[in-house]
Amino acid sequence: MGQKTHPTGFRVGIIKSWTSTWFAKVKDYAEFVAEDAKIRKFVKKKLYAAGISKILIARKSQSTTITVVAAKPGIVVGRGGQGIDELKQAVSKHIGKPVIINVVEVARIDADAQLVSEAIAQQLEKRVAFRRAMKQAMQRTMRAGAQGIKVMVSGRLGGAEIARSEWAKEGRIPLQTLRADVDYGFAEADTIMGKIGVKVWIFKGTLMPGEKADQNIKSKNEKNSSEKGQRRPRRSRAVETAE
Repeated sequence: MGQKTHPTGFRVGIIKSWTSTWFAKVKDYAEFVAEDAKIRKFVKKKLYAAGISKILIARKSQSTTITVVAAKPGIVVGRGGQGIDELKQAVSKHIGKPVIINVVEVARIDADAQLVSEAIAQQLEKRVAFRRAMKQAMQRTMRAGAQGIKVMVSGRLGGAEIARSEWAKEGRIPLQTLRADVDYGFAEADTIMGKIGVKVWIFKGTLMPGEKADQNIKSKNEKNSSEKGQRRPRRSRAVETAE
């Protein structure tokens, strides 16, 4: 039996924060957990085209605040904020409570594990070869400034009779280092031959005390751009001759 640990759950309270932040009495706890799952399932299904990375839920006294982290916030907001109003009404009707909805844009789409896994799943549904889809996604992620990526696909790959798992890795993925900012995403591709699961691990760098997630990628990108802007000094002809 495999001894596997969820990369996000392993680091919650150390470098990762909770996706649901609220306090409840024992009798209300199960109800709130079920309600959170209901909200996430409903919003994800309704706004799948917007590229939903995370859905954060916070409760304070009588108010419920939902923060939608999306790759395409324009689809969520709609024209003149009409989309948010419609979503607010739909969610309120679905759970029977008033809600507040905020929309946040994803900083880097190619460095978000959930969005990368969904992009690979969509390609598999369009009958793209799984190795090509994996390789292209890995190249885009490494160009975005990640220090490592691992992709695993499982199922009836290529229409084979027997299901199997294939994985590819680039860079490094320290799964047991608590300070390592490892982002994890999972998606499923509905193909004619059955479901194919896609798992993605992205290593964004080691976090020191006080650092925020994605800070390593930002500093690395800034460093690369500054190096590109600087011209390499030319060596003088006298020095070349002397050598």
